[in-house]
Amino acid sequence: MKNIIFLLAAFIILSSHDMFLKLGTYFLQPNTPSTIKLYNGTFDKSENVIARNRMNDVSMVVNGSRTQIDSSQWTELNNVTILNFTTGEAGTYVAGISTNPNNIELSAEDFNEYLDHDGVLDMLDWRKQNNAMDQPAVERYSKHVKTIFQVGNQMSPDWETILGYPIEFVPLSNPYEAHTGDDLSVQLLWKGKPLPNQLVYVGSDADAHGHSHDSGDAHSHETEHDHADGHDHDHDTAHSHEHEAAATDAHHHDATALRTNAEGIVTMNLSSEGQWYLRTIHMEQIQEAGLTHESNWATLTFELGHGHSHADGDHSHDHGAVQSQNTPFWLYGLGGLLLAALLLYLWKRKNLNLR
Repeated sequence: MKNIIFLLAAFIILSSHDMFLKLGTYFLQPNTPSTIKLYNGTFDKSENVIARNRMNDVSMVVNGSRTQIDSSQWTELNNVTILNFTTGEAGTYVAGISTNPNNIELSAEDFNEYLDHDGVLDMLDWRKQNNAMDQPAVERYSKHVKTIFQVGNQMSPDWETILGYPIEFVPLSNPYEAHTGDDLSVQLLWKGKPLPNQLVYVGSDADAHGHSHDSGDAHSHETEHDHADGHDHDHDTAHSHEHEAAATDAHHHDATALRTNAEGIVTMNLSSEGQWYLRTIHMEQIQEAGLTHESNWATLTFELGHGHSHADGDHSHDHGAVQSQNTPFWLYGLGGLLLAALLLYLWKRKNLNLR
């Protein structure tokens, strides 16, 4: 029994719990019922809903106007926290959520595992270089997530909105004006100022052709748990088993690790159509009673092309010229048979004439 309990605890500790705002398609039509999903798990799959008392700010920015969304407007389905809303006028919308901080106490071994697997490599290196690998930690953490999506064909400058979260990604150009192969520069702000030399992980769902894996696939094995302090009903643990080495992230379709420059900017290459994300964890040591570290997590999501019409938010896909023209395959087969019969008839007639 003790071994089972130990294995279960280890599994829980190494669970992944990134947070992302996602849409089925980021190209929507004006004045249309729509849905935003809050994933708490990986970019592919949500493992838990988020308790309403964790939501410190929920905002949507539309044509220069920022609206606060009451947490009671969220519902839950299959471990996903869902916001149903109706789009308004055309424009480039921004939505964001910032959570209240929470604390977690970790043994030295668990803390080191967490830093390694979540890609907080600078703090792990510091511990190695300062002989601190045997020191436990009490971490305060919070998460701040954004998404940018396009409604209709009229773009607006809302994509550059700074929501004022402790840590925040802000693109330097509208992602919905980008094309496959373009570079997109994004600035990372920490307390309103550029954050230099910060590790940022960039990835997309290109391997899945732009669709999220809500059904649960082999890439994810996250199960989160309840905090001993009792106030984290979303079972958010501050641990991940993502194996984020310098350039890969197994749970995020081989994400690429980048570093912000002196101006806090990373430049990502939009190599393919699909849904894209940036994620980072900024951690520092703090001198507060009962605490050793503080981390702030940030993500940004958007979509590039992927067969959607930028003009009307159409969700159709190009599966080849035959299908796009709605011509059934059987009709082409029948045509081929008729052509073969005609050629055979003409050949026989020619032979009869020769006789």
